[in-house]
Amino acid sequence: MRVIIPIALLLLLAACDVDNDAANEQVTVTYDRERIKESAEEAGRTAKDVASGVANVAEKTGDAIEEEVGDVDVDVDVRRERTEQTSGE
Repeated sequence: MRVIIPIALLLLLAACDVDNDAANEQVTVTYDRERIKESAEEAGRTAKDVASGVANVAEKTGDAIEEEVGDVDVDVDVRRERTEQTSGE
C-alpha cells in the first residue's frame, strides 16, 4: 500500500504540464489523460517484468538449495522414559 501512493504521484507528475507565469503570479497545471494512461501502462509492464525477474531468482535459488542440500532423511525418535515420579510442581 505504501508503494501505491508514490507511484500514483509519479504518474500524475509525469502526465502534467506546469506553466509558471511570474509576471502575473499565476501557475497553470494541465493534466493530459493520454499521458496518464500511457504512464500507467508503462508502470504495469515494468511491474510485470520485475515480478517475472523475482520469480526467476526464487526458482533458481530453490534449485541451487535443492542441489546443495539434496535429499535429507531425518529420523527422530521421541521417546522419553522417566526414572523418577514428579509431583507436578
